[in-house]
Amino acid sequence: MDIKNLLTSDEIAFFTKKSNLTGYRIVALNWSLIAIAFAISGIFPSPLTIFISILLLAGRQLGLSILMHECGHRCLFKDKTLNENIGRWLTAAPLFLDMNSYAKGHLIHHRKAGTKEDPDLVNYQHYPISRASLKRKFWRDITGQTALRLITTAYNNKGNVMNSPNRDPETVVSRENSTLQDGLIVNAVLLVTLTLFGTPWLYLLWVIAYLTFYMLFLRIRQIGEHAAVPDLFDSDPRLNTRTTYANVIERLLFAPNRVNFHLEHHILASVPIYHLKEFHENLRNKGAYQNTDIAHSYMAVLKHVTT
Repeated sequence: MDIKNLLTSDEIAFFTKKSNLTGYRIVALNWSLIAIAFAISGIFPSPLTIFISILLLAGRQLGLSILMHECGHRCLFKDKTLNENIGRWLTAAPLFLDMNSYAKGHLIHHRKAGTKEDPDLVNYQHYPISRASLKRKFWRDITGQTALRLITTAYNNKGNVMNSPNRDPETVVSRENSTLQDGLIVNAVLLVTLTLFGTPWLYLLWVIAYLTFYMLFLRIRQIGEHAAVPDLFDSDPRLNTRTTYANVIERLLFAPNRVNFHLEHHILASVPIYHLKEFHENLRNKGAYQNTDIAHSYMAVLKHVTT
């Protein structure tokens, strides 16, 4: 698929234009939602509000990882330094991730998508699977088993939970201590902030969300992007990648920050997340998706990937 045959140079310039102000706004929105999630349980503590807070926190943890991904592409902000510094401290460090080592491996995924050399194939190549198998995966996610396995693997490979063994081991090793230090600093600030509000116990919700529903939402996001697509080993992203329409609840939980427009991201990775919806609509109106299946919900995707 040659994007230059679909868009003019002016259109490409429009859709790939970055904005520092919009980048700040999106980061602020994500952290505001985190604050709201904490406040729900802090002001009205009950089993129900705690559960809701955990779900919302897990969704925003995924949201932060998406913003880290965006900064890794140097797309969230116009300024390179802002992508580097905000990506490091406000999106990656809260989750003990290293943006630069992740980005190096992720760029390989973009170059190799549609081939058997895609380093992320392990996340989706075996779909469709049985419903029983998917339920077992989900159970492992929400009971912390997936998190424990990923953390153990990350420790053994000197990486973090978003670094597969294929991803630039030299860079991962060189930044291991820095990533841990950054994570401890930011999480300590989060704990101190909650303590100043008289609710240090709320930090436990952040940890629980990370170990449980964050892993579930991460899996659903991965399934939505590439699982059981028309042809995983075709170079055309319309065949190896999926876009899914998401409702408000899905966007709060496992499709934050327009990550559901994943086909558009693979068609032109330099389009920032805040232009992806418009980019999708432009391509659709031009007939680029005439023979392309667009999923109408994540529930529809989950039904599609199970037998």
